[in-house]
Amino acid sequence: MASQFQLFKKKFFSSYFITQALGAFNDSTFKQALITIITFFSVGKIALDPAIMTNVAAGLFILPFFLFSATAGQLAEKHEKSGLIRKIKVLEICIMILAVIGLYFDNIYFLLLVLFLLGLQSTFFGPIKYSILPQHLKDEELVGGNGMVEMGTFLAILIGTIIGGVLIGYRETGTMILSVLLILVAISGYFSSKRIPDTPAVQPSLKVNWNPITETWRTLKFTKRNRVVFLSILGISWFWFYGTMFLTQILNFAKLSLDGNPFTANFILAIFSVGIGLGSALCEKLSGKRVELGLVPFGAIGMTWFAIDLYLVNPQVGFSGALGPLEFIQTDGAIRTLIDCALVGVFAGFYIVPLYALIQERCDRSILSRVIAGNNIINSLFMVVAAIMAGGLLWLGTTIPQLFLITAILNAVVAIYIFTLVPEFLMRFLVWLLISTVYKVKVKGLENIPEKGPCVLVCNHVSYVDSLIIGGYVRRPVRFVMYYKIFQIPVLSFIFKTAKAIPIAGRSEDEALLNKSMYQIQEALDEGEVVCIFPEGKLTSNGEMNEFKAGIEKIIEQSKVPVVPMALQGLWHSLFSRKKVNKFIDRLKRLRTSVGLVVNEPIAAKDVTKEVLQQKVTELRGDNP
Repeated sequence: MASQFQLFKKKFFSSYFITQALGAFNDSTFKQALITIITFFSVGKIALDPAIMTNVAAGLFILPFFLFSATAGQLAEKHEKSGLIRKIKVLEICIMILAVIGLYFDNIYFLLLVLFLLGLQSTFFGPIKYSILPQHLKDEELVGGNGMVEMGTFLAILIGTIIGGVLIGYRETGTMILSVLLILVAISGYFSSKRIPDTPAVQPSLKVNWNPITETWRTLKFTKRNRVVFLSILGISWFWFYGTMFLTQILNFAKLSLDGNPFTANFILAIFSVGIGLGSALCEKLSGKRVELGLVPFGAIGMTWFAIDLYLVNPQVGFSGALGPLEFIQTDGAIRTLIDCALVGVFAGFYIVPLYALIQERCDRSILSRVIAGNNIINSLFMVVAAIMAGGLLWLGTTIPQLFLITAILNAVVAIYIFTLVPEFLMRFLVWLLISTVYKVKVKGLENIPEKGPCVLVCNHVSYVDSLIIGGYVRRPVRFVMYYKIFQIPVLSFIFKTAKAIPIAGRSEDEALLNKSMYQIQEALDEGEVVCIFPEGKLTSNGEMNEFKAGIEKIIEQSKVPVVPMALQGLWHSLFSRKKVNKFIDRLKRLRTSVGLVVNEPIAAKDVTKEVLQQKVTELRGDNP
């Protein structure tokens, strides 16, 4: 995991990280202070029930995202980003001054207005927050960079949540300290932003449309240009729906279901935040520095499982909020509750980081800020719906544990629906699970695969899962050409079909299928895709390479594209090769096999022959059959 922490040596990342973390800290500190005031100190000051008023506050904060994200996205495309960030931080200082005035007069309705303005400030920072990363980080740094940003965000939220809730609990003295802190953090954020290097505008000639209605509709259209990106945005939006349903109820959940006082409530919320931060930080390690979509279903499963268990261990309601953190921990089910809260957060981190990285990787950089703005619009819509739904269910008499159960079940339904629309997520999960549990893979030379344009990958054929290993590590989507009988293997066939693999047969077996396969290969290359071929035509039966067939030469004759030789090492001794093993203990030894994937520089089409390719692959394979 050391590599992602090396990002802090870069002037851009360290300055940007501190700036956004301080902003998240101020947001969470003020919001938590206000929610604590509403939950515990608002008797006789507001007309609505505190549980419903909490949802009103959440709705007011996210409403500006829905109204003004389109404008914010345009400004982020048109102007140099570091200058915009500094102006936004000046606005934050002004808003914090208003917050201090509201706290001094103890006016909840004025503080709600300040919360709306804080949401407005965050709206204009939102498109910059994620679109600036690809302008300074390499593609292989995106997962680590996003993981660090999410970890920093939620640690800042954690610290701000604790401080905001604790300080406001001490009333006058705490309010005074809180006021000074909000101003100082805002000023510190401004000075940190001054160290962020210039980030050139991607569309300086863009004409800003100030009509929020028409521009919102236009911005939403940008999000639909790439189907996978759009569905990733829906996945992120669902994350914020889920988070809104949980996080806005934590204080009341701690009070009514756990009998916890404000300190216990903030302790529970801290556990959630630590979990999300930990999950975000682990993403790079689990994904091998690539955008690993397989973590998304894994995260969704955990988010559902542990939320359901949270309901099962805490079905009761009606407490008055008398227990401090130490007293709460001694009650029945407390440890299980804390573990559930932490793991919901961890799996939420697994879920959200790859989705943000995927948008940054696959979206056209010239419109990325507006796509992020569109993401924020849809996010805010989901969050508003979540706040309304939670408030409505609570008004109808639903208990908070029951609300958590409903959210967990909905999460499972929505996840299944999204993974049905984009089977790539589930396919990548199965591939990630296989690679993570059965093999220890070392990869070398991935940078030799062209980032854009068509090419053909050629590789030795050792096991039934060769294509899964290659597809799991090559950053671009790969169309595999494979023997049709392997293509038809149960379970694996789902993965191969989802990855749009091309089944092929020998001329003597099925000439029609062969001709169809050759046409599909040429069509894929004409469309600029990556195609992977195993020129041996069959799996090795003894660990040695078979002779390369002439089919690769015919393909390159029709499509003049570069060929990238690559070799798999060590797979002959693994679980899914054709090597015969009789003893059960020897089969167990084939688990967690160390294998290698080595990639050579591309060979120009004019220099391609089957003999040249076989020699190159043999050299790459070395003495590792």
